[in-house]
Amino acid sequence: MGVGTRLRVNETRPRLLFQPWPLSLLGLSLLLATPIFVVFSSMFFPAGDIWTHLLDTVFARYVRNSLALMLGVSIGVLALGILPAWLVTNYRFPGSKIFEWALLLPLAIPAYIIAYTYTGMLDVAGPLQSSLREIFGWHYGEYWFPEIRSLGGAVAMLSLVFYPYVYLLARAAFAEQSGSVLEVARSLGSSRRAAFFRVALPLARPAIVVGLSIALMETLADYGTMQYFGLSTFTTGIYRTWNGLGSSVGAAQLSALLLGFVFILVSIENWSRKQSQFFNTGSRVHLGNAHKLTGGGLLVAYTACGLPVLFGFVVPFVQLVIWATITFDTVMSGDFAGYLLNSVSLAAVTSLLALTFALFIAYGRRLAPSFASSFAARILGLGYALPGTVVAIGVLLPFAWLDNRVSAFMLARFDLSTGLLLSGTAFILVFAYLVRFLPIAMNTVDAGLAKIRPSMDEAGHSLGLSSGKILRRVHMPMMRGSLVTALLLVFVDVLKELPATLLLRPFNFNTLAIRTYELANEERLADAAGPALAIVLASLIPVILLSRSLRQARRAPGEVSITQSMESNK
Repeated sequence: MGVGTRLRVNETRPRLLFQPWPLSLLGLSLLLATPIFVVFSSMFFPAGDIWTHLLDTVFARYVRNSLALMLGVSIGVLALGILPAWLVTNYRFPGSKIFEWALLLPLAIPAYIIAYTYTGMLDVAGPLQSSLREIFGWHYGEYWFPEIRSLGGAVAMLSLVFYPYVYLLARAAFAEQSGSVLEVARSLGSSRRAAFFRVALPLARPAIVVGLSIALMETLADYGTMQYFGLSTFTTGIYRTWNGLGSSVGAAQLSALLLGFVFILVSIENWSRKQSQFFNTGSRVHLGNAHKLTGGGLLVAYTACGLPVLFGFVVPFVQLVIWATITFDTVMSGDFAGYLLNSVSLAAVTSLLALTFALFIAYGRRLAPSFASSFAARILGLGYALPGTVVAIGVLLPFAWLDNRVSAFMLARFDLSTGLLLSGTAFILVFAYLVRFLPIAMNTVDAGLAKIRPSMDEAGHSLGLSSGKILRRVHMPMMRGSLVTALLLVFVDVLKELPATLLLRPFNFNTLAIRTYELANEERLADAAGPALAIVLASLIPVILLSRSLRQARRAPGEVSITQSMESNK
């Protein structure tokens, strides 16, 4: 029925108007895929002696630390994400409905901000160690305390921030499982624990692997935490090779190696999604029959669900509020308004452009499905899997080359120096943001458009409306929620982005993320709380949208939710 209806829709629309569309979409996708092509092509250019230096000094450390981080974060996010997802889905206890959405709150705190916050609390001069020395009369060096600025500390910070990816997708998988399957396992003599390990967990494995791969991609992309903790990884190595060693080719080649890690994770994720189609688990669990916890089980539930929320959101958020209150006058008397204006302006422009492009792509694919459009959309979807550092290098190299060619031409022909027309302006920042975050808008708009029946297009054409008018008068009002969601998700992600902004920003141009980074590097952690708290408060918006989506998806299981869109962003 869907294919036949779509053919009728395509027959009724004006053909000449949309014939050029696949080519324009392919051109857009190739333009936004420029960073990928540039980074991979760098492997064929000589880098001089830079690789000899890297191999003799730090390259092995980059690989070792990156792999150790991935292993540690894998264990952390799986431990923190799976059990709470199982408990809130299949059991009922006081506060379980609150934990359903509260377990998503750590998503609102960027990894570098939680790293700065815990460092301020747990470092030698922090309030915790200072209180211990005062209470027990200890002196520094006379007692052992875990070192926060270490590989283990980085694993802990990233696990606290990224476990919601595993929780979110594992919870959705558990909610989709048939209650009868678990009842059959119980009837065959399996305990609830055995049914979880032998039945529920294997069925949810594909979704868990997807969540894990997203968390690991975010781990590889992190720069702020690694730099602040003094850890040598690929992301910090790329920045140091570019700025410290002055080798653009070497930085691009390191980026290509990092992309290799990312594409391995993407391949694992795609394989896991294909595996999931072979599991038909039937109807969802009936929440009215959920088991009620008491006694020891209740204590386990509160521990498993409460500790991630406590240490992943409540403690750092409260500390940020305290610091921001203390330093309020200092923060507001500076250039805070300018940082806020720069951040909001970049985020607003990028989110509007991303929404416009996403509408163009999604609606065009609906009207004229073809191999070219599917291929173009797949290329565009790679952007969100790229670390911000890689995007920045891939964008900066071609734009700097173009600026140099234009400047040389104008100088030779008109004796006029144009300077940096593109790479020294906010334009290159917006372009990099679009490369990185357009897939978020695309997937969210696609999810909203998929809920509109193709017969609506046919009815509009039968009334004499053009495809553009159908989009404006019919589709956009019906998918208003998806459009607002896409706008907000891109807006907040741009607000949080650090490495790409750090590499591409114009001179004397600061954002909230950059200012937080600068103050933290100066060890002015209390002063950094103001801009950091502004980012966290803005980041709560998509978390609220996610929690609402979970409730709506539970009430209306047939609809496409933002949770499904979140799963496809990577």
